[in-house]
Amino acid sequence: MENLRRLLFAVSVFVLAALLFAWWRHGREGYGLLNLLKSEKPGPSALTTPKKPKIAPEEVPLLSRLNDEFAKISAAVLPSVVSVTTKTVRPGQRNWHSYYDFVSPSDQIVPGLGSGVIISKEGHVVTNYHVIEGVQEADIEVTTSDNKKYLTQILGVNKERDIALLKIDSPRVDFPALGFANSDDVRVGQIVLAVGNPFGLSGTVTQGIISARDRHLSDSQFDYLQTDTVINPGNSGGPLVNIRGEIIGINVAIYRGDATVTSWQGVGLAIPSNEAKAVVEEKLKESAKQTAGVASSTGKGYLGLEVSSEPVEIDPVWGTSRRGALVTDIGNKSPAAEAGLRQGDVVTKFQGMAFRSPADLLQIIRTQPPGSEVKLEVIRNNKLGDIITTLGTRPEATP
Repeated sequence: MENLRRLLFAVSVFVLAALLFAWWRHGREGYGLLNLLKSEKPGPSALTTPKKPKIAPEEVPLLSRLNDEFAKISAAVLPSVVSVTTKTVRPGQRNWHSYYDFVSPSDQIVPGLGSGVIISKEGHVVTNYHVIEGVQEADIEVTTSDNKKYLTQILGVNKERDIALLKIDSPRVDFPALGFANSDDVRVGQIVLAVGNPFGLSGTVTQGIISARDRHLSDSQFDYLQTDTVINPGNSGGPLVNIRGEIIGINVAIYRGDATVTSWQGVGLAIPSNEAKAVVEEKLKESAKQTAGVASSTGKGYLGLEVSSEPVEIDPVWGTSRRGALVTDIGNKSPAAEAGLRQGDVVTKFQGMAFRSPADLLQIIRTQPPGSEVKLEVIRNNKLGDIITTLGTRPEATP
């Protein structure tokens, strides 16, 4: 009898516990004991994702608008950017074999990669000279954003400025083109986008700002725009554009503080658009003359002087221009050195003409043909005088 009471008590406790557990499990998700007692099979675990974003677009209107604007600029620019692929043949090295005598292995095909930008509806493309250097015209191919491939013609190159002008070999006259902006108006801090083909990843857009301008201010080394926009191998020749989708520079190089590092380190360089545009116009004129059967010969003047980027304000009592260029260095055995120019001289006029800034003086020198005799008005030791010299031919500069 005692055992029966104990058994009934145990059953009562079990039933009460089961009822309490069932009440606690009611409405709760997941597979439990009751499901097992009901012979229900376990189903997949529940996955409930949020139906709304944490932040609605109207809560961040400025960021939402900026997001849309960047997308708009990218969509406008991307169709005008092309990938430039090249191939060069590296002859196999002949080796001597004791049984077969000389053995010549097969030639090696070396691929090249770069970017370019279409600047005319007829298919003129600007890229870097080093992208196509040493490559036969038939081995240059451009791929447009719609994945169409074209052969090209080389209309002209400027090795010194690292600019090449190509023409897509196609009768089309509706290529999407970008225009050049005035790079003299570029300001440090303004937003820019770099578009290109880094590591073969075509149609890549990166965003940053202009970090500095007027890098390498001398008449033997051209000036560059500096940007923190991500630029990697393959971006060379692609455009640096402003928020209006205009070309303000042609991406040319990345800074390599460590020679073992070949990727971006926060410093990229671009050729100012005014320089690239000048090369394009020059090469188009040369091409037109050659087409007409007229031989062309061009050159750019060189003195071998470096000047401060900031102009020197000159007192009106001197009776000359209001601004001058302070000479900071003179190239060894350069025309400037042979003419007697010295460090510390202030150039006030070139050929009797005043200039707005030191950069303008250098630009004027570059536009003069080598061999020209020129006169510089110079202030030295509180005395104003003239120095006459002959322009030389600028040596090739390495970007």
